Amino acid sequence: MKINKIMLLFFLVVQYSAISQVNEKKNLEDSSKLNLKEAIDIAINKSNEAILANTKVETKKLEVQSVKNNQYPDVKISGQYMKLTNATVNLKLNNNSNNGNSSEPPKVNQLILGQANVNLPLFSGFKIQNSIKASQYLYQAEKAKSIQTKEEIAMKVIEYYANLYRAQKAVDLITENLKSAKQRVKDFEDFNQNGIIARNDLLKAQLQQSKVQLSLDEAYKNVAVINYYLVTFLKLNDDYKINIDEHQFDNNEPINVIKNEDEGLKNRKDLEAIRCFQKASESNVKIAKSNYFPSVALVTGYTNLNLQNVVTVQNAINVGLGVSYNLSSIFKNGKDVKIAKNKVLETQQSEAILSENIKIQVQQSIENYNLALKQNLVYEQAIDQAKENYRIVKDKYDNGLSNTTDLLDADVEQLNSKINYAYSRANIMLKYYEMLSASGQLTASFNF
Repeated sequence: MKINKIMLLFFLVVQYSAISQVNEKKNLEDSSKLNLKEAIDIAINKSNEAILANTKVETKKLEVQSVKNNQYPDVKISGQYMKLTNATVNLKLNNNSNNGNSSEPPKVNQLILGQANVNLPLFSGFKIQNSIKASQYLYQAEKAKSIQTKEEIAMKVIEYYANLYRAQKAVDLITENLKSAKQRVKDFEDFNQNGIIARNDLLKAQLQQSKVQLSLDEAYKNVAVINYYLVTFLKLNDDYKINIDEHQFDNNEPINVIKNEDEGLKNRKDLEAIRCFQKASESNVKIAKSNYFPSVALVTGYTNLNLQNVVTVQNAINVGLGVSYNLSSIFKNGKDVKIAKNKVLETQQSEAILSENIKIQVQQSIENYNLALKQNLVYEQAIDQAKENYRIVKDKYDNGLSNTTDLLDADVEQLNSKINYAYSRANIMLKYYEMLSASGQLTASFNF
C-alpha cells in the first residue's frame, strides 16, 4: 500500500513536469508572434537610428537654451594678490609743510585688488533676439527630421516584415510540394519496377524532387537571413524567431487610401523641416544686418584696492553705459549679408525640388498600390487555373495521353501560382504602407 502511494506521487510529479514543459514551450512559441504594430513600436523607440534622432533633437533643445543665455548679464568676479619687491613709490602730492623737508617714501611690498563687473546687453541690432529665433527654428526642423526618420524606420520594418512573410510562406508551400514530389518518386519507383513507366520518367521525377529540395533549402536560408536582420534591427535576442500571422495580410479595405499628392505636401515632415530651415536662414539675414548697428550695454562694477602703505580704496561702485561700434563692418559686412540671403534662396530652391519629388512619389505610390490590387486578383485566378490545369494533365497522364514532362511542368506551375499569390498579398500591404509613407502618414496610421 505504501509503495503504491509512492508510485502515484511519482507519477503525478512526472505528469506535472511534462505539462509545465508543454506550457512553457507553448508560451515561448506564442511570444515569438510579433505583429507589425508591435515591431514598428519597438523600432521607433529602441533602434539605433531612433535613439540618434532623439539625441539630435535634445541637442538642438540645449542649443536654444544656450542662445537664450546671451540675453542675460555677464557677471565677472576677479581678485589679485601680488607681492612686490620693494617698489619705489613717488607720490606727486602737494606738500604744504613750511620746513620744506619731505618725508621718506613709503615701503610698498604688496597689492590686493578685488573687482566685480556686470555687463547687461541693452541693444545689439536685434542680434540676440534673431539668434534665439534662428535656434528655435533649427530645433523645430530637427524635431520634424526626427519624425521623418521614424517614418523611414517604420517603412524599413514593414519591408523586412513583408519579406519575412514571403520567405516563410515559400517554406510552407515548397514543403508541401516536396511531400508530393517524394510521393510521386515513390510511386514512380513502383511503376518502374513493374514495367509500367520507363526509367527515364523516374529520373525526371527524382530530378524534380531535387530541384524542389534545393528551393526549400534556399527558402529556409532566406527566412534565417531576414529574421536575423529584423531581430537585430529591433534589438531582440539573436535566437528570437519571428512567426508572422498571415491574417494581417488579409485584403481588407484600407482606411486611409491616398487620393492625390496634396496629402504629401501637407504631412511630409522632411518638407516641414526645410521650411523651418528657411525661416532660420531668414533670421540669419537679420543677424548679419545687425552688425551695421552699434552695441549698447549697461555696465556696472565694484572695486576694492589696497596698495600697502600708499592707498586703500573700498566700495568703489561705478555705473554707466558702454557703447561699441566696429567701423569696418560698414565695408565688410555687406558680403556676410549677401551670403545669408543666398542661403535663403538655397532653402527655397530645395523646398521647390522636394515638393516636386513628393508629388511624384505620392502619385507613383498610388499607382503601385492600385497595380498591386489588380495583380492580386490575377494571381488569385491563376491558382484555380493552375489547379485545374494540373488535374487535366494528370488525367491525361493516367490515360497515357500526356508525358511525364507535362505532368511535372503542370505541378511547377501550380506551385508557382500559390507562391505568387502569397507574394501578392504581402505586396498589397507593402504598397499600401509605401503610399502612406510617401504622404507622411505612416506612423500616424498605427495610432502611436
